[in-house]
Amino acid sequence: MEEWLYRLIAGIGFVTIAWLAWLTGRRTRLNWTTIGGSASLAWGLGILSFWFPGSRWFWSMINDLVVAVLTASQKGTVFLLGPLALGPGQTLQDGTVSIGFILAAQALPAVVFFAALMSGLYYVGAMQLIVRLFARLFYRTMGLSGAESLSGAANIFVGIEAGLIVRPYLAAMTQSELLLVLTCMMATVASTVMGIYVSALQQTVPQIAGHLLSASIISIPCAVLISKLAFPEDGQPVTLGGVPSDPTDGTSAAASDSDTNLPASNFIVALIDGAGQGMKMAVGIAALLIVFLGVEALVDLALAQLPAMNGVPLSVTRILAWLTWPFAVLLGLRPEEWQIGADLLGSRFIETEVAAYFKLAAVQAASPPPLSPRSLTAITYALCGFVHVASMGIFVGGISALVPHRATDISLLGLRALWTAFLATLLTGCIAGALAAT
Repeated sequence: MEEWLYRLIAGIGFVTIAWLAWLTGRRTRLNWTTIGGSASLAWGLGILSFWFPGSRWFWSMINDLVVAVLTASQKGTVFLLGPLALGPGQTLQDGTVSIGFILAAQALPAVVFFAALMSGLYYVGAMQLIVRLFARLFYRTMGLSGAESLSGAANIFVGIEAGLIVRPYLAAMTQSELLLVLTCMMATVASTVMGIYVSALQQTVPQIAGHLLSASIISIPCAVLISKLAFPEDGQPVTLGGVPSDPTDGTSAAASDSDTNLPASNFIVALIDGAGQGMKMAVGIAALLIVFLGVEALVDLALAQLPAMNGVPLSVTRILAWLTWPFAVLLGLRPEEWQIGADLLGSRFIETEVAAYFKLAAVQAASPPPLSPRSLTAITYALCGFVHVASMGIFVGGISALVPHRATDISLLGLRALWTAFLATLLTGCIAGALAAT
């Protein structure tokens, strides 16, 4: 009975967070077709993911596939780095044992491999087919413009690259459309970095890869709901009549923003191009972690000079945890879990979701685990998104580079998009908190 109380709180949390998006938005006339369609689709996908009889088998299959790919990607890393690439408990054929977990040596190389794999799948046309299927689903169920539907579908699998897919339509997009594009980018995770999260949580969260893909899909209608509550459409989208043909070639998802890049001439070249982009992404992730964790440490040193509160020095993550505490409650976590949830939700604004997932794994490794299975699933879903200051800069800068004359509009929407993406990931967490198994 107590468990159903927390499920009910998560359901109430969904409504409360949606209301907060409207309250902090423009509060103009809403499109109830989009609002109702996005909310219904979000919960419908959640029910399919958690309650449908075949869902456990499907997500287990997806998880096994991703873990198998991740294991295969380790072969090249071990060849280059030897025991540094081995996860805890693993050994080489000659008996050399792992020296422990090293993020740069064991998780970041997966970004390179997954980026190359995605580039190859785009080259053969597999990803375009899947993206267009989702785009049609979003267009028909949520009443979006065609470009919004296409961008949202692409964000299930890629990140900033989704902007390239709708590049021809960015110049004419309304501000409401632009906000939705940015919100979807920040509220989902790219498959190219999924290997990092799987590396962090595969020993802690059963079927983590399946959960991450499920969260990324559910986050799209949640992002639509939040962004359209915060910034309702007041213009006439150019692509309102239907989903446009994918304007990109088979390698666009892995191409850089440069106009000089030519399509890959064959599958091997597509893999090479994707690996190059993956290397840039891996270096970028490493650089962000170095810079932002270092800046956080400097700010913490300054805050430590202030009077301590309850015997504990002030810190950036502690302040952010205070601000996110109510949202940990709305996720349907138990009272003894609120502090953990608030710490994780707050820290990712600065430390990124990569550090937050590794923190979650470390916390849950305690005996007994402090989070119940349902709460663990809820917080895993709520953290699934690029909701941090660095991503805001990356996405705003990346989209502005594609349409320089809209840079002012896009930059003004940046902070709003960070807020709406945060609320969207919370909605995803609330659905998981209400429906996930105990």
